[in-house]
Amino acid sequence: MCKGLSSLPASCLERAKDLKARLRSILLKSHWNKSCCKMGQNKPTLEECLGWKESFEKLLSSKYGLCAFTAFLVSEFSEENISFYSACEDYRNTKSPAKLSAKAQKIYDEFIGSDAPREINIDHETRDITRANILEPSTESFDSAQHKIYMLMAKDCYPRFLRSQAYRDLVCQATPSTKATKKP
Repeated sequence: MCKGLSSLPASCLERAKDLKARLRSILLKSHWNKSCCKMGQNKPTLEECLGWKESFEKLLSSKYGLCAFTAFLVSEFSEENISFYSACEDYRNTKSPAKLSAKAQKIYDEFIGSDAPREINIDHETRDITRANILEPSTESFDSAQHKIYMLMAKDCYPRFLRSQAYRDLVCQATPSTKATKKP
Protein backbone atom coordinates (compact mmCIF):
# COMPACT_ATOMS: atom_id res chain seq x y z
CA MET A 1 0.00 0.00 0.00
CA CYS A 2 1.14 3.55 -0.75
CA LYS A 3 2.19 5.51 2.31
CA GLY A 4 2.72 8.75 0.37
CA LEU A 5 5.72 11.00 0.21
CA SER A 6 6.35 10.82 3.94
CA SER A 7 7.66 7.27 3.55
CA LEU A 8 10.49 8.37 1.24
CA PRO A 9 13.92 9.22 2.65
CA ALA A 10 14.63 12.93 3.00
CA SER A 11 17.43 12.73 0.42
CA CYS A 12 14.98 11.47 -2.21
CA LEU A 13 12.57 14.28 -1.44
CA GLU A 14 15.33 16.86 -1.71
CA ARG A 15 16.47 15.40 -5.05
CA ALA A 16 12.89 15.39 -6.34
CA LYS A 17 12.49 19.02 -5.26
CA ASP A 18 15.70 19.92 -7.09
CA LEU A 19 14.63 18.12 -10.27
CA LYS A 20 11.22 19.76 -10.17
CA ALA A 21 12.82 23.20 -9.87
CA ARG A 22 15.21 22.48 -12.75
CA LEU A 23 12.45 21.18 -14.99
CA ARG A 24 10.31 24.21 -14.16
CA SER A 25 13.23 26.44 -15.01
CA ILE A 26 13.85 24.71 -18.34
CA LEU A 27 10.18 24.93 -19.26
CA LEU A 28 10.06 28.60 -18.32
CA LYS A 29 13.24 29.34 -20.22
CA SER A 30 12.39 27.28 -23.30
CA HIS A 31 11.97 30.54 -25.19
CA TRP A 32 15.78 30.84 -25.19
CA ASN A 33 15.93 28.06 -27.77
CA LYS A 34 12.81 29.07 -29.65
CA SER A 35 12.75 32.81 -30.05
CA CYS A 36 16.14 34.42 -29.59
CA CYS A 37 18.23 31.56 -30.97
CA LYS A 38 16.32 30.88 -34.14
CA MET A 39 18.93 30.23 -36.74
CA GLY A 40 16.97 31.43 -39.74
CA GLN A 41 17.77 34.59 -41.62
CA ASN A 42 19.00 36.40 -38.52
CA LYS A 43 21.72 33.99 -37.51
CA PRO A 44 25.06 35.27 -36.25
CA THR A 45 27.86 35.79 -38.72
CA LEU A 46 30.98 33.66 -38.69
CA GLU A 47 32.95 36.67 -37.46
CA GLU A 48 30.54 37.15 -34.55
CA CYS A 49 30.76 33.46 -33.57
CA LEU A 50 34.55 33.51 -33.73
CA GLY A 51 34.59 36.77 -31.77
CA TRP A 52 33.02 34.98 -28.81
CA LYS A 53 36.35 33.17 -28.35
CA GLU A 54 38.09 36.48 -27.71
CA SER A 55 36.48 37.10 -24.34
CA PHE A 56 33.63 36.07 -22.11
CA GLU A 57 32.45 39.69 -22.12
CA LYS A 58 32.13 39.62 -25.93
CA LEU A 59 30.02 36.49 -25.67
CA LEU A 60 27.69 38.05 -23.10
CA SER A 61 27.38 41.32 -25.00
CA SER A 62 26.23 39.54 -28.16
CA LYS A 63 22.50 38.81 -28.43
CA TYR A 64 23.20 35.49 -30.15
CA GLY A 65 26.19 34.71 -27.96
CA LEU A 66 24.17 35.17 -24.78
CA CYS A 67 21.40 33.04 -26.22
CA ALA A 68 23.72 30.24 -27.35
CA PHE A 69 25.54 30.27 -24.00
CA THR A 70 22.24 30.15 -22.12
CA ALA A 71 21.04 27.23 -24.24
CA PHE A 72 24.33 25.47 -23.47
CA LEU A 73 23.89 26.07 -19.72
CA VAL A 74 20.32 24.75 -19.91
CA SER A 75 21.65 21.58 -21.52
CA GLU A 76 24.15 21.25 -18.65
CA PHE A 77 21.54 21.95 -15.95
CA SER A 78 23.36 25.06 -14.74
CA GLU A 79 21.25 27.82 -16.26
CA GLU A 80 20.67 29.31 -12.80
CA ASN A 81 24.07 31.02 -13.12
CA ILE A 82 23.23 33.05 -16.22
CA SER A 83 19.69 33.63 -14.97
CA PHE A 84 21.07 35.05 -11.73
CA TYR A 85 23.60 37.17 -13.59
CA SER A 86 20.87 38.56 -15.87
CA ALA A 87 18.53 39.20 -12.93
CA CYS A 88 21.32 41.18 -11.23
CA GLU A 89 21.90 43.22 -14.39
CA ASP A 90 18.18 43.99 -14.56
CA TYR A 91 18.18 44.85 -10.85
CA ARG A 92 21.18 47.17 -11.23
CA ASN A 93 19.32 49.07 -13.96
CA THR A 94 16.21 49.60 -11.84
CA LYS A 95 15.42 53.30 -11.87
CA SER A 96 12.81 53.37 -9.12
CA PRO A 97 14.25 53.07 -5.59
CA ALA A 98 10.78 51.95 -4.45
CA LYS A 99 11.06 48.79 -6.60
CA LEU A 100 14.51 47.78 -5.33
CA SER A 101 13.30 46.10 -2.15
CA ALA A 102 10.76 43.82 -3.85
CA LYS A 103 13.17 42.94 -6.68
CA ALA A 104 15.99 42.26 -4.20
CA GLN A 105 13.83 39.91 -2.17
CA LYS A 106 12.65 38.10 -5.29
CA ILE A 107 16.24 37.54 -6.50
CA TYR A 108 17.33 36.45 -3.04
CA ASP A 109 14.43 34.00 -2.67
CA GLU A 110 14.94 32.52 -6.12
CA PHE A 111 18.73 32.19 -6.18
CA ILE A 112 20.39 32.71 -2.80
CA GLY A 113 18.10 31.72 0.09
CA SER A 114 18.48 28.35 1.77
CA ASP A 115 15.33 27.00 0.09
CA ALA A 116 15.93 28.75 -3.24
CA PRO A 117 14.55 26.70 -6.14
CA ARG A 118 17.45 27.77 -8.39
CA GLU A 119 20.17 28.13 -5.78
CA ILE A 120 23.51 29.38 -7.06
CA ASN A 121 26.84 28.09 -5.79
CA ILE A 122 28.36 30.84 -3.65
CA ASP A 123 30.32 30.66 -0.41
CA HIS A 124 28.76 31.27 2.99
CA GLU A 125 30.50 34.64 3.44
CA THR A 126 29.16 36.01 0.12
CA ARG A 127 25.70 34.72 1.00
CA ASP A 128 25.83 36.54 4.36
CA ILE A 129 27.07 39.78 2.76
CA THR A 130 24.26 39.64 0.21
CA ARG A 131 21.66 38.91 2.90
CA ALA A 132 22.86 41.97 4.84
CA ASN A 133 22.92 44.12 1.69
CA ILE A 134 19.28 43.51 0.83
CA LEU A 135 18.14 44.74 4.25
CA GLU A 136 18.83 48.23 2.88
CA PRO A 137 18.72 47.61 -0.87
CA SER A 138 20.83 49.58 -3.30
CA THR A 139 21.76 48.91 -6.91
CA GLU A 140 25.00 47.35 -5.61
CA SER A 141 23.31 44.84 -3.26
CA PHE A 142 24.20 41.81 -5.37
CA ASP A 143 27.59 42.94 -6.69
CA SER A 144 29.64 40.48 -4.63
CA ALA A 145 27.48 37.46 -5.47
CA GLN A 146 27.17 38.48 -9.10
CA HIS A 147 30.95 38.82 -9.39
CA LYS A 148 31.45 35.31 -7.92
CA ILE A 149 29.00 33.83 -10.45
CA TYR A 150 30.54 35.80 -13.32
CA MET A 151 33.97 34.43 -12.42
CA LEU A 152 32.60 30.90 -12.07
CA MET A 153 31.05 31.09 -15.53
CA ALA A 154 34.14 32.73 -17.05
CA LYS A 155 36.54 30.13 -15.65
CA ASP A 156 34.39 27.01 -15.89
CA CYS A 157 31.30 27.25 -18.11
CA TYR A 158 32.71 29.54 -20.81
CA PRO A 159 35.70 27.30 -21.69
CA ARG A 160 33.39 24.26 -21.77
CA PHE A 161 31.01 26.15 -24.06
CA LEU A 162 33.87 26.97 -26.47
CA ARG A 163 34.83 23.27 -26.56
CA SER A 164 31.22 22.10 -26.94
CA GLN A 165 29.68 20.55 -30.01
CA ALA A 166 26.96 23.21 -29.85
CA TYR A 167 29.52 25.99 -30.34
CA ARG A 168 31.33 24.10 -33.10
CA ASP A 169 27.99 23.55 -34.86
CA LEU A 170 27.22 27.30 -34.65
CA VAL A 171 30.57 28.14 -36.20
CA CYS A 172 30.05 25.59 -38.99
CA GLN A 173 26.54 26.87 -39.74
CA ALA A 174 27.48 30.54 -39.63
CA THR A 175 28.16 32.41 -42.83
CA PRO A 176 30.76 35.14 -43.31
CA SER A 177 29.40 38.67 -43.15
CA THR A 178 28.88 40.54 -46.40
CA LYS A 179 31.71 42.88 -45.39
CA ALA A 180 34.11 39.93 -45.14
CA THR A 181 33.04 38.37 -48.44
CA LYS A 182 33.26 41.55 -50.57
CA LYS A 183 36.49 41.89 -52.48
CA PRO A 184 38.04 45.33 -53.04
